[in-house]
Amino acid sequence: MTDTLRSVENAVLEAASEAPQKLKRSIGVVGGTLLTLSCVTPASTLFVVVPDLFGSLGTATALTIAIGSLLCIAVAFCYSELGTLIPSAGGEYAIVSTLAGRLAGWLVFVLSLLVVMIVPPVIAMGTADYLAPIVHLDPSLTGAGVMLLATLAGLLDLRANAWITGIFLVLEVIAAGVVALLGFTHGHRGAGSLLSMQVAGTGGHTDTVTAMLVVSGLAIALFVTQGFSTAIYLSEELENPRRNVARTVLATLAISTVVILVPVVAITMGAGDLEELTGGDISSMVTAWSNSAVGTFVSLCVALAIINAGIVMVIQNSRVLFASARDKAWPEPVNNAFSKLGRFGSPWVATLAVGVPGAILCFVNLDTLYGVTGVSVTGMYLLVAIAALLSRRGSHQHTAAWRMPLWPAMPVLLIAVLAYILTQQEASYLLWTGGIAAAATLYWAFYLRPRRETRWLVSIPEDDRVLEAAQA
Repeated sequence: MTDTLRSVENAVLEAASEAPQKLKRSIGVVGGTLLTLSCVTPASTLFVVVPDLFGSLGTATALTIAIGSLLCIAVAFCYSELGTLIPSAGGEYAIVSTLAGRLAGWLVFVLSLLVVMIVPPVIAMGTADYLAPIVHLDPSLTGAGVMLLATLAGLLDLRANAWITGIFLVLEVIAAGVVALLGFTHGHRGAGSLLSMQVAGTGGHTDTVTAMLVVSGLAIALFVTQGFSTAIYLSEELENPRRNVARTVLATLAISTVVILVPVVAITMGAGDLEELTGGDISSMVTAWSNSAVGTFVSLCVALAIINAGIVMVIQNSRVLFASARDKAWPEPVNNAFSKLGRFGSPWVATLAVGVPGAILCFVNLDTLYGVTGVSVTGMYLLVAIAALLSRRGSHQHTAAWRMPLWPAMPVLLIAVLAYILTQQEASYLLWTGGIAAAATLYWAFYLRPRRETRWLVSIPEDDRVLEAAQA
């Protein structure tokens, strides 16, 4: 790991003071995969997000996640091609702005900002449940504390954070493995139960999970493995990005799908009855399958995984704000603040700007946060797929980049499926997300567009071309 996390000294920015600041290249594909896997946070997703899916989908939860993971393969192909074609800390918005126009890129930025601001507190609020074997804490206060701790860690050097998150990642994978082993060895039902489409209803009745419920649940299922896109946010800090971004994206999706889906299958087969499965109390199931000591160990591993996720998400999110300031998305004083780099090379003001509001969001209704996040992720993937359709026209068709198979059929199919998924979401979540997008459009129309020569100047770091030429 030492080799993969080494610093490339000649990549440290030496540009003139008026030039856009660049992040230094300090991690390789293994370090990037560790950070990206930690952002997917398989164990904390399994223990915090999946229980809600059990509550609405019952035995169809594993099937829904499996379908979502298959869709994510097409998404990952799009991200791999676009992330290597346009390597920028701006991620999706830099890609879509370059390929589909500045307004489309601005809307993607707003959707990605919604996701990066909401997901960390959603995960952080689950910490209290898994510290319960030791101490009983208020979920909102505990989540806020985790967010502040993650913010402090996010101010450190990225290489140090790769080591920290790598250690935590091992612990959470162990926890997921323990759950899978216990579930399979205490199975109460066969593999056929995974397709039984049942959920416990009110009054002890058994309800059928319809196909429409599965489609509706796909928005959250897409969110379950959503963090693989972190690789493109790190593309300015990955060595040889046009090779390592694709490797990191695809490897992360494959590993995270296994780490999440296998325990879900085991839990579905090992739950004592349908009501227990629908309740989604995984900690209680683990204790029932083993003993309180094992249950406590798993719970503490999950608590550490959540803290780990918070650290990585704050790192990712601060890069988004850093890139938006570098691209002049805000009034000049805000741009100057968000683009400041600290002594460890991290954008410290941007880190505080995502961490502190994240702590405040821990006091917002959790269902609303889930719903808006699901709609935002689906909408963001939809716009990225549209950009993938435009990635091989003009000069871009000759640019050195990883190229997806089955183009253009892959993005076309993805666009159709994602658009349908959006139509099946609750109206309130669509209205919340649509209202925010409308407000962002007004900001574009009245502030950014009239200043198009000086604002929202999406840039791709020039040294990428130099580095690629030197490595060729």
